[in-house]
Amino acid sequence: MDRRSFIRVAGTLGAGAAAASLAAPAVAQGNITWRMVTTWPKNFPGLGVGAQRLADRITAASGGRLTVQVFSAGELVPPLQSLDAVIDGTAEMSHGAAYYWQNKSPALSFFTGVPYGMTSRELTAWVRYMGGQEIWDEIYDQFGVQGFLSGDTGTQAGGWFRNELTGVSDVEGLRFRTPGLGGRVWEKLGATVTNMAAGEIFQALQSGTLDAAEFVGPYNDLALGFYQVAKNYYFPSFVEPGLATELVVDKAKYQELPDDLQAIIKDICQAEYDQVASDFYANDPRALQTLINEHGVNVMQFPEEILQAGAEAAKEILTGLRESDDPLVKKTAESFIDSLNIVRTRSRGTDGAFVQAREKYFTI
Repeated sequence: MDRRSFIRVAGTLGAGAAAASLAAPAVAQGNITWRMVTTWPKNFPGLGVGAQRLADRITAASGGRLTVQVFSAGELVPPLQSLDAVIDGTAEMSHGAAYYWQNKSPALSFFTGVPYGMTSRELTAWVRYMGGQEIWDEIYDQFGVQGFLSGDTGTQAGGWFRNELTGVSDVEGLRFRTPGLGGRVWEKLGATVTNMAAGEIFQALQSGTLDAAEFVGPYNDLALGFYQVAKNYYFPSFVEPGLATELVVDKAKYQELPDDLQAIIKDICQAEYDQVASDFYANDPRALQTLINEHGVNVMQFPEEILQAGAEAAKEILTGLRESDDPLVKKTAESFIDSLNIVRTRSRGTDGAFVQAREKYFTI
């Protein structure tokens, strides 16, 4: 896919069209129209497409009683202001990642991806069955919004680096795009970390503003064109083992909906979490082969020294959050860590053991 074919951050949206969108009545002939703002470029593989599909499924399942109109990154608000747009009433829905908002509460990072933390299946177990959703609700109640898991990329790639990494010393001073608690880990290893939206990363790499960047994995990264600037592609990410996206809604407006429309939003978010995961599992391997075979990308693994130092940094960060003076941050960290220590026994003893046996004994 041509990178330019979908990265269209429409900051130049005509004033008349924008005004018409904002002025559009929320209710017409008994039907409701909600605006969804996203952090993703239009038609962005997996994530942007998933946001549009989620909106279309809500519209279809409700028979048009709740129509969701999607605004991609920059079309109504800047990509990293989408949550604020729901809080201030500019939009009714936001599609993004909770760790983008860690400046509002560090606890929000736990609902996207935690360094050396839960895989995507482990995360859904915590959120759905081990008290995670209830804690998430408490955090977002402070801002008048409601969050739902809405997508799953699985374990991500570790990132694109101009130069090969031989050890922790190579990280010192590295200008690296990576968000969330993972960014804090890389900072402890010596990197200078920044976050930026997907559509901004390529230019920063190309101009030399960044030395390295990670976004998701091959499916997205091929479309973003990072291989044109950096050739060293590291796997797997140890800071984003199971990234989840979120749909955030204005809670008061959500609760005003009839029960069936509330259920449609909730159930379609759950269905899309699994749908997006399938999309990434199918297309990441194919995109990686394209990167290797057609673009000469070097696929590498992080040196053990970096993996170990990253684990020590992650433990220090999580321990600090568990000891936080903020009751909700402390509560979130304690619940996450306690649940991780339960669910990882299945991942290690069942899933991991099977994958090891398959790799060792079975080819077809």
